[in-house]
Amino acid sequence: MNITETRKAAAEIRKLTIAAMQSAGYGHIGGSMSIADVLAVLYTDIMRVDPKNPRDPNRDWLVLSKGHCAPGLCAALAHKGYFPKEEVLTLNQNGTRLPSHCDRLKTPGVDISTGSLGQGISMASGVALGNAMQGINSHVYVILGDGELNEGQNWETAQFLAHRQMDNITVIVDANQRQLDGYTEDVCKQFDIAEKFRAFGLHTLECDGHDVRALHDALVQKPAVLVMHTEKGHGCNFAEIPGFNHYMVITDDMARAACEEIDRRLTA
Repeated sequence: MNITETRKAAAEIRKLTIAAMQSAGYGHIGGSMSIADVLAVLYTDIMRVDPKNPRDPNRDWLVLSKGHCAPGLCAALAHKGYFPKEEVLTLNQNGTRLPSHCDRLKTPGVDISTGSLGQGISMASGVALGNAMQGINSHVYVILGDGELNEGQNWETAQFLAHRQMDNITVIVDANQRQLDGYTEDVCKQFDIAEKFRAFGLHTLECDGHDVRALHDALVQKPAVLVMHTEKGHGCNFAEIPGFNHYMVITDDMARAACEEIDRRLTA
């Protein structure tokens, strides 16, 4: 991998995400920022995809279970070339192809419609099983929020994945320690997420979710589960500060200052 280029991709994804939310005036900024680095690694260095053929049956798949962070995914898809970057400015507006939650029927490059938290891992495992049964050599990546791990459906699917010994799916947990109603520790104690997955017999790795090299080195091993430790709002200065940053109103001044800070950090 070229670390410099991947870091530039992550910065571009963050700026496009901010631009989209600036245009809309609001958005789920915190969780979109915490996955910007892994999206950059996946679309720059890991996944086998073709923006000119989004439905290629042999492609790798990405399921964003935390579907409210679609602005971050749309930014990554725009950066990859699935549609013009300027289109992110239509986020959540009438007639847009880019709604605020993932919609596979509208947005080129979105593989699964998501938004009902806790269900993405089940749909992703179904895709992985179906591909394997058809002899399709592809890998499925699914990004979960740590807050949605409160949903029991995730752990039922973990048992299923372990039972089937599936090796064509990787579950990525965005462990940013926050959810809609506050800190995950206060809402419903998480305990040790990685050890919980290991208890099911799943090969589980952990890494810094904002270190693109660490993310790359973990993902090339194609673990069953990767728990990436992140900061909600990371990389967007105004979203890193407040206690509540799940969803924020975003002004032009806030967006401009945030993008300037992203550029500064990239060259620091």
